[in-house]
Amino acid sequence: MVIVGCQSRIFADFPHGSNRRMACGFFTIDFSSNTHYTYSMTILSVKDLNIFYGPQHAVDNVSFEINQGEIFGLLGPNGAGKTSTLSAIEGLLNPQSGKISIAGHDIHENPAKAKANMGVQLQSTSFQSELTVFEIIRLYAGLYGVPINKRKVTEMVQDVGLDESINKRFKQLSGGQQQRVSLLIATIHNPELILLDEPTTGLDPQSRRQLWDRMDELKKLGKSILLTTHSMEEAEAVCHRIAIIDHGKILTINTPEKLIEEYQNDPRVKEVSRSGRVTLEDVFIGLTGRKVRA
Repeated sequence: MVIVGCQSRIFADFPHGSNRRMACGFFTIDFSSNTHYTYSMTILSVKDLNIFYGPQHAVDNVSFEINQGEIFGLLGPNGAGKTSTLSAIEGLLNPQSGKISIAGHDIHENPAKAKANMGVQLQSTSFQSELTVFEIIRLYAGLYGVPINKRKVTEMVQDVGLDESINKRFKQLSGGQQQRVSLLIATIHNPELILLDEPTTGLDPQSRRQLWDRMDELKKLGKSILLTTHSMEEAEAVCHRIAIIDHGKILTINTPEKLIEEYQNDPRVKEVSRSGRVTLEDVFIGLTGRKVRA
């Protein structure tokens, strides 16, 4: 028997081959292997989240977790509860009930530490249009209290392929370049969790792929990403797991492959499939309906 200690508590391990998993604090320990044990840190934990706007139950008992180094997609039609959920995670609104923790820090009990471990990139950027890329980076590094010099700024823009644009004004950049600057700023303080709210909307395929590559680089560095997107292609290409939310409730959570496998014979999904081969978009529309939301 192996003994595991988690946050001042001791748990007995299970025998080899017992196919068991156990959550300890904000670690998940996997005992399913016959040869070794693995664990992953839970970077974002959302438990039993409820948000009301008057009589409207916008977020209904939502729960999910994101592990270290995971890209997690939150998908849903307009008005499904995505924005309200993100706003609660960002600390911009207080839910009526529920618990949110980031890297082990409760967003309401310890908001400063929780937010210090989070970076946010919005769909549209609003940086000062007359500032250069260099000036924007220096400005936000100062706001975050990140020590930085000219050599470090040069290295940062090289990492995101903007070294030739370092002295350009923000308004002179293309949409894809602006989004790369936005992602750079969102991660300048080295957060554990990065929230990306429809970051590739309106970008051409090349710019979209560049942002996907940057997400993969962040994942390899052990960063966790919560991605909202209306692109099923994007979700399938970059996400480890996906949650589909509608009418404030989580309908399902799994990998893109497992979602397709699980729902490919569902009559709702088969009815909307156009090619005969079920896709993630078929699953999404089958579960959330054909009706266009405002």
